[in-house]
Amino acid sequence: MVSQHVYDLCQAKETVSSVLATDPSQTPGNAIKKLYGHHEHGLHRQISAKEDTEKSEDAIEAALQCGRWGPTTPSPLFLQAFADSLQCLNEDPMAGVVSPPLMGSHGTMPLTVIAPLADVMRHCSNLIVRAEKEVFFITCSWAPSVAQALIKDSLIELSKRAGKTGRRVVAKIMYDKPGPCNAINPHQFVKPKSYTSKTIDLPPPEEIPNVDLEVVSLHRIFLGTLHAKFCVVDRKIAAVMSNNTEDNDNLEMMVHVEGPIVDSIYDTALITWQNALHPELPSLQTPATEGGFNTSADNSTTTIQADNEQPLPEHFPNRPHYDDDIEGEVRRMQSCYALKEGESRLQAANRQLNLAVEHPIEPTGPEIDAGDEMTPYISTIGDGKPVPMALVSRPPYGAVDSKSVHVPQNEAWLSLIRNAKHNIFIQTPDLNAAPLIPVLKEALKRGVEVTYYVCFGYNDPGEMIPGQGGTNDQIAQNLVSSLTKDSPERKLLHIYNYVGKDQDNPIHHSFKARSCHIKLLIVDGSVGIQGSGNQDTQSWFHSQEINLMVDSVEICQKWRECIDRNQNTKRFGKVAEDGIWRDAEGKPGKGYMGNPGTVMGLVKGVYGMIMKMKGTGGF
Repeated sequence: MVSQHVYDLCQAKETVSSVLATDPSQTPGNAIKKLYGHHEHGLHRQISAKEDTEKSEDAIEAALQCGRWGPTTPSPLFLQAFADSLQCLNEDPMAGVVSPPLMGSHGTMPLTVIAPLADVMRHCSNLIVRAEKEVFFITCSWAPSVAQALIKDSLIELSKRAGKTGRRVVAKIMYDKPGPCNAINPHQFVKPKSYTSKTIDLPPPEEIPNVDLEVVSLHRIFLGTLHAKFCVVDRKIAAVMSNNTEDNDNLEMMVHVEGPIVDSIYDTALITWQNALHPELPSLQTPATEGGFNTSADNSTTTIQADNEQPLPEHFPNRPHYDDDIEGEVRRMQSCYALKEGESRLQAANRQLNLAVEHPIEPTGPEIDAGDEMTPYISTIGDGKPVPMALVSRPPYGAVDSKSVHVPQNEAWLSLIRNAKHNIFIQTPDLNAAPLIPVLKEALKRGVEVTYYVCFGYNDPGEMIPGQGGTNDQIAQNLVSSLTKDSPERKLLHIYNYVGKDQDNPIHHSFKARSCHIKLLIVDGSVGIQGSGNQDTQSWFHSQEINLMVDSVEICQKWRECIDRNQNTKRFGKVAEDGIWRDAEGKPGKGYMGNPGTVMGLVKGVYGMIMKMKGTGGF
């Protein structure tokens, strides 16, 4: 049930954003204390299974009253997940890292990106240069890279454009960086001398004279990583993504949203920032619900066949080619995947997927049919009407324990799985969170089909750290062995290892050639959750995450189609009867680590812990 306390929180007129709009001299942190008092993230009571799974018409009706759904009508499945997420606000109104009145909302989704990391960042860079007044960019790992250079160059271009029209633009950038100072204050201002160093490489103030840039790092000691990745421009557009700001071989996912949901994501940005805002944000006075600032975004996005596209220069750092709207971006991106002289479609995909790979690999997959080319940018605008959306996120929690589990992110995932009637689809780098496995088994027993895609060997040493949950192979073996062979439950379970669009087999993550970092859950083909949260121990119990829950059959269908179109996982990635992927000769893929046992697992886990501390794994 949604308590009266939570109901009142959601009906309140004031939010962190509105308090700051009234008095911009306040810090977001002070606004939080004024509205909601002080709460220690993660120290929540344990609720009973009966209470946790309670489902009633009253709960759904209360959830309906607790969101700002506008002209949309949320489905019962969506509302039940929203109601279960709202329970977390009883103990901590900030458990969702958003003011309660803004947790449930609505909006449109003109664009979804399912592509290599740099292609996601190309859209971010275009959003930044088109900004009129304000940019918020929040990420986890930040490293010198093509991705970082795209952001740097876009800030320089933004300053040039602003100068030509006599404007000033405010830009805020945040990333995760643990250090001794975080023990005193998790939020640390980063001075220009530091953020212009080689390790960060952002432009100095004199290079962007028309942009007021502030940079903050956030990490809650010890395990409270800032893992959320999102961007808000002019309080009009928001992008929620799976990727960090670095170079790697990952396939990633981003959604671009507009409408009132942007106010919710903007509120999350302010809450995440916490510190004073110098200068104050221009968009504080212009909510997305009131139109925000005008942008040139064109919602008539179309998905275009790569073969039919005329060549356009690719958008690179130092060779920028910005576009005026989404449609222009789609055409430029699709032209990059088009055939060059003498190439096959397979070779074209191989070329693009090798761009971020230190040691490029040859294609092993079959030729790609006409009409089945990779389409990194896809339109999810539908008929242009808004759909129900909600933020189901979680705050950072640093303590080395598992107390911080009762948060909106986890409750939304669990609720959707518990209430699934037909099918569940998950794609995630790792799947090993202890609360997740039992509910997947329960779903199988109810006759629900469960399909999940994971990345072969993703951060195996890190997942062997005691308390981290185990590797994907270990979990798959345990899950399969717990089900009777030839039972209905076993036949409903489908486990796959990620396979790149140009390959015919999974490639172990340690080779850094073809990996997948997408985080997506779709239930009954109608309600989906996309964002930064992995189905692993770190995301479930510790990291700050941002996730968007969407209630739309059409969007979920588009997501599902593009997931399988832009990878070969469904075709070649299914694991064998024992839960391990095997080739035609029955051999596991190269790099398979097996079950190392307790002693060797500890040794490998120590190595994995070092890699995590260095920021090279798991995030």
